[in-house]
Amino acid sequence: MSAFPTPAGPPAEQASGAPAAEPPQAVFLDLDNTLIAGSSALAFARTFARHGLVDRATVARGAWAQLLLVLSGADAATMDTLRRRMTLVSTGWEVSRVREIVAATLQEVVGPLVYPEAVRMIERYREQGAEIVLLSASGLEVVEPIAGLIGIERFRASTMRVEDGRYAGELEFYCYGEGKARAAREIAAETSLDLARCAAYTDSVTDLPLLEVVGHPYVVNPDRELRAIARERGWPVLAFVRAASRRDRLFRLRDAVSDRIGVDARTRTAATPVVLAAGGVVAAVAAGVVAWRRTR
Repeated sequence: MSAFPTPAGPPAEQASGAPAAEPPQAVFLDLDNTLIAGSSALAFARTFARHGLVDRATVARGAWAQLLLVLSGADAATMDTLRRRMTLVSTGWEVSRVREIVAATLQEVVGPLVYPEAVRMIERYREQGAEIVLLSASGLEVVEPIAGLIGIERFRASTMRVEDGRYAGELEFYCYGEGKARAAREIAAETSLDLARCAAYTDSVTDLPLLEVVGHPYVVNPDRELRAIARERGWPVLAFVRAASRRDRLFRLRDAVSDRIGVDARTRTAATPVVLAAGGVVAAVAAGVVAWRRTR
């Protein structure tokens, strides 16, 4: 059973058949902006700051880096650079400490962000016998407990190299873009799934490789590029209602920056959400930036 109540009522926008009349063997779900409203990495930003995982200088640099991305845009190279820089921030952090913080605050941080429509959809697929698989660019330390909270047993996430219980500053696997499609293919091979009989749900054009590898692609609250592709190819488009408004989430994250670096409230802007992450969580920062920026 899901840790969240099953909501009533249909999605706000829905194309024909979700789930399809003939249930798929498995359903591959993106996390950020598909299962939850926003970025899981950014959702934990205030919590990580409160527990002292980053200092003022790190918070300021992260906020400035994201401000530049929001204002000027980000191509693949820029996103990769940001990902590498923010990965290095976590070098030396204790993995057990990150896990403790996430476990202690999971319900508080993630619960309000879960899309009720996504929970209902997952339960309907389960009733039909489909396996649910979570694929996320966020770090394993965040994705694993979220999957457990919702009752998803199989998942793939970005992973950091660990030495002596601490992050070593390098990603071992980045579950993003083609990486997600590769993860889906590996899971299919491990479990004898026919990807042509599987479904995938995501919000971002960066996950196009995943959508193209399954037989039943769906898009949820898509960005402009993905929406255009979905219309061109006849893919179903779903609209899940945000559990909390984007503006509310943005201002909470903005306050996390201000609290740490002493920014006066009058100078705060809606264009500076904090880029904070710990360990494997940093792998989702670049994806989270684009997810926020595309609707502005």
